Amino acid sequence: MAFRLVQFRDSAGGRGVAAFLEDEAAVRLNGVATTYELALAAIRDGVSLADAARARAGEAIDLTAAEAEGRLLAPIDHPDPAHCYVTGTGLTHLGSAEGRDQMHKAAAGGTLTDSMRMFNMGLEGGKPTDGKPGVQPEWFYKGDGSSLIGPGQPLPSPDFALDGSEEPEIAGIYVIDDEGRPRRLGFALGNEFSDHITERGNYLWLAHSKLRHASLGAELLVGELPADVRGTSKIVRNGETLWEKPFLSGEANMSHAIANLEHHHFKYGLFRRPGDVHVHFFGTATLSFADGVRTEEGDVFEVSAAPFTLPLRNPLQTVLGGEASVVPL
Repeated sequence: MAFRLVQFRDSAGGRGVAAFLEDEAAVRLNGVATTYELALAAIRDGVSLADAARARAGEAIDLTAAEAEGRLLAPIDHPDPAHCYVTGTGLTHLGSAEGRDQMHKAAAGGTLTDSMRMFNMGLEGGKPTDGKPGVQPEWFYKGDGSSLIGPGQPLPSPDFALDGSEEPEIAGIYVIDDEGRPRRLGFALGNEFSDHITERGNYLWLAHSKLRHASLGAELLVGELPADVRGTSKIVRNGETLWEKPFLSGEANMSHAIANLEHHHFKYGLFRRPGDVHVHFFGTATLSFADGVRTEEGDVFEVSAAPFTLPLRNPLQTVLGGEASVVPL
């Protein structure tokens, strides 16, 4: 059984961290209330995140009620959400170019699209073997920590959006240490929610289409990601499955090495500021939008994949986009 951490709220409203050790039993960790605190303690003590958790293992805890009552949280957050970056890379998975290419063909006038060119570049140079950086991937910014939600929470879509649909992905979770070094805590299951109609309208609107919330599953998988991750993405409407499809992740199913994606994110000094948290989505090849699905408010997105044991579910909710008028001062 993989080593996993879970953040939760207890019945009294306080926060805690639980660790699933080598067996399936969970224990509450003593002396820390958040994964971020645990990570800083591990860095300070010069130990691994897993060893820091083992050293704080307390009494056994049953998280069944917390899951049922919606008290499981996203596996990482920062006390100041402005110090958490949410970013991602696209066209990184084998098969990921097909749907994107279909979206952008009309704008490209029948020529080879930028999406397909970038995907081919990843196939040719995304997994370098000479110790040097490979080709850089597509990159995008999604927001800060305020744009992250946890399992069970509504996934907000602004009322100006043309679409709101899922992207089942794996996300890397990082903290920057005092020396400015990125320290990977592990991996989480995610839904990198996007506006695909806006993206389809013009590839240069990709940046707009990505400025949406994203959700993370409750579990932080500590250690390495399996090379072959197989999961299922599903949309449930009115209690019945509207759409369901398998998805693949892990390096065996990717055109880029994870280390290459990490290098091209953290090569920028802006992203190596001590104390900051980073949530970086690694991309997907499976979209309901590519199959012609139009989501509706109340639809429930469900993403599941081993070795994560808890599915990630979020209902779609339309929210007001807010007042954007600028007032001279």
